[in-house]
Amino acid sequence: MNTMPEPTLDAVADHGVIKGDTVSGTASDAQQVFDKLQAAGVDLDDVFVVLEDEGVAKFEAAWTELLKETQAQLDSVTK
Repeated sequence: MNTMPEPTLDAVADHGVIKGDTVSGTASDAQQVFDKLQAAGVDLDDVFVVLEDEGVAKFEAAWTELLKETQAQLDSVTK
């Protein structure tokens, strides 16, 4: 399941540059960023909870809309 917006996928297909693995070997850099955020007073646990909740809500809304549209199309061909 990909939840990336279609315009973003289109933009990458049009002019994006795929650089391969940009994750391996960057754990210590990422940890430094997290450490600096926490030192600045950012509550990362809260940030992660909010992002997860918002992501789930958006996915649920998209899924519900997909089911609704699919049912509407099925209804239109079975009448």
